[in-house]
Amino acid sequence: MPLTPTAEAIVAGNRRALAKAITLVESSRPQDREAAQALLNELLPHTGKSLRVGITGVPGVGKSTFIESFGQHVIAKGHKVAVLAVDPSSPMAGGSILGDKTRMEHLSRDPSAFIRPSPAGKALGGVALKTRESMLLCEAAGFDVVLVETVGVGQSEHQVGSMVDFFLILLLPGGGDELQGIKKGILELADAIMINKADGESESLARKTKLHYQSAMSLLASNDFWKSEVHTCSALERQGIEECWSMMERFQQEAKGCHAYDRKRAEQNLQWMWQLTDEMLRQQLTDHTGVGKMLPGLRDQVGRGELTPVTAATQIIAQLRGD
Repeated sequence: MPLTPTAEAIVAGNRRALAKAITLVESSRPQDREAAQALLNELLPHTGKSLRVGITGVPGVGKSTFIESFGQHVIAKGHKVAVLAVDPSSPMAGGSILGDKTRMEHLSRDPSAFIRPSPAGKALGGVALKTRESMLLCEAAGFDVVLVETVGVGQSEHQVGSMVDFFLILLLPGGGDELQGIKKGILELADAIMINKADGESESLARKTKLHYQSAMSLLASNDFWKSEVHTCSALERQGIEECWSMMERFQQEAKGCHAYDRKRAEQNLQWMWQLTDEMLRQQLTDHTGVGKMLPGLRDQVGRGELTPVTAATQIIAQLRGD
């Protein structure tokens, strides 16, 4: 079946068509959502061929500088890189602050790179709600390395792990949770840790931090084929970037060799299905007139202890079903 003009333009690498398609999938208008899903279904055979990398780190760790250096290195190796940078939403307008594109000055001008800042909005886990769909669109457009930069590090950041192949945490020189603000839960998800800013006077401290986290990571359970690695780098000096990319290539080769790649992606797709089901059911509840009318009274009764939460939930579902 021939592709529609929009899908054909995306597959041909038309950046304007790609940007407009991402805007379409980010839209909350019902008619746009239907059009977005039709486009994604059409493009699905052209997706899935990229290496998906999640990158997170504490504020000030240099994520944007790292991504620019890393992206330029990967492009020099013959790849095309898409960066989905999830910005904190503006507290005034609710839109994206869009700082990442200006911080990645050189990468944003490279014809083999595509940078798309998206507002985090009300999305949980530091990842915009439509990041997964945007990732598929970038893959269809021919980008074979997709980087997802998240807002920061927190317990809920595990959501990024459910959509990428490789999860990278950037840390600053200086060991201990009191300095990093890192929780054990996020470390368990890491396929690798890079200690950034390992240059100048911080180089010695970075090496000590590396040993600290190598010891910490050795106590955590690893998956069936990959043991998490810890390295140092200086994104500013472009030191350790080659080592980081080589590690990711090795990870990809080993994961595909033991079929862990396909298994993980199959599990991620199922998780995505249930997440979307949950979102759609919640939206139905929000839009349902009968449920909207009864909710204030139920909230008051549950709050006063006059009605159990189970009973209230049962009445909400009954109203939704029309019982």
